[in-house]
Amino acid sequence: MFQSYGLNQTVMRIFKRTGIGYEKGGRPFMKEAHFASLVKTGFLAGAAIVLACALMLFPKEALDASTRGLEMWWHVVFPSLLPFFIVSELLIGFGVVSFIGVLLEPLMRPLFSVPGIGGFVWAMGLASGNPAGAKLAVRMRQQKKVTRIEGERLAAFTNSSNPLFIFGAIAVGFFHDAALGMVLAIAHYGGNVLVGLSMRFYGVSETDERSRSKKGLQLTDAFLLLHEERLKDGRTLGKLLGDAVRSSIQTLLLIGGFIILFSVLNQMLSLLGVLSLVAFAVQQLFSLVGLPPELAKPFLAGLFEITIGAEQISSTDGVSIWFQLIVVSFILGFGGFSVQAQVASILTESDLRFRPFFFARFLHGVFAALLAALLFQPLYKPNAHETGSFGANAPALFGERIWEWLAAYGGMITLCALLYFIFANARVLLRETD
Repeated sequence: MFQSYGLNQTVMRIFKRTGIGYEKGGRPFMKEAHFASLVKTGFLAGAAIVLACALMLFPKEALDASTRGLEMWWHVVFPSLLPFFIVSELLIGFGVVSFIGVLLEPLMRPLFSVPGIGGFVWAMGLASGNPAGAKLAVRMRQQKKVTRIEGERLAAFTNSSNPLFIFGAIAVGFFHDAALGMVLAIAHYGGNVLVGLSMRFYGVSETDERSRSKKGLQLTDAFLLLHEERLKDGRTLGKLLGDAVRSSIQTLLLIGGFIILFSVLNQMLSLLGVLSLVAFAVQQLFSLVGLPPELAKPFLAGLFEITIGAEQISSTDGVSIWFQLIVVSFILGFGGFSVQAQVASILTESDLRFRPFFFARFLHGVFAALLAALLFQPLYKPNAHETGSFGANAPALFGERIWEWLAAYGGMITLCALLYFIFANARVLLRETD
């Protein structure tokens, strides 16, 4: 009897936490919101169990997928992003961001409805690639330089693939055609501009404090503001540099974990047949819009991880390069769930919401695909890489050389940076224990 009473009390506590109660007739009922939460919990737990079982069933394939993701992060992602992350932290600490913000206010405010510092975030996001734009948007929000709505607008349109990846990896590495780089780049960054122009209307109905505009300030005022920001920061050059390196490496370790995770997840879903089932539905959709159904499965792979999808799309036989370029442009704009998971993790450091970013990524994919379809004929010169002329082919050739350099020396840069990170953290821990 007492055991039964104790069990009933336990059940009642569980019901209370999950929103379950009793009607007068004694039948249990549950609010709709609580039921949806329970379904979500069950789905996530079930997905985790299935993934764990898949890892036990296919250990070799999981190791291979993990190794592919690690190699990409080790040789390319880490060494290519680390300098930009460090420099951006230094520019913020020295007050250069505020200086640029004053100068770009007349441009960024009317076009994108964000402060002038958005120009700095946009430029650094374009140069360094995903997810630098979101990281800098969060930093601007943490320092109260943007409002919540402005921060979400910034994160939405300042994330993009960097030129090195587009020209070096996609155009030259996968398609073996440097002339495609310019078409992909213009479609990708043009789509980014269209996303920014569209997102300026986001949040206009919400009550949100406006960040102070600096219209009318002169160049001397901008320089004085730069000086004030540096004094306000207060850190010495050595301290600022050390903090910049440690913060950048921590973010890149997080990015590496997501790249490896989604590389393995994509492989497991393929082995379990899940991608094949979803690919059948995508094939029907592709047929409706006039795209070859052969690109459905590579497209799904690209939704998880850009690099894997782009490589599979470029190696699909019997498909026109025009269709390949459209689909690649979409997944480059969409960013892949791997990049979006990285951004979602970074956004949790502030009050910026993920939903506007996800919507903007879909919008970017659509805009980039449409621009690629329209610009392919006038911009693509299939024999441009054979002429050796400087012109439009120069960025692709430069990207190819940088890509080869990273493949040769990127791993050494990563190793040295990680050794420094371990040594610096060890010194901090030893000081704290003394």
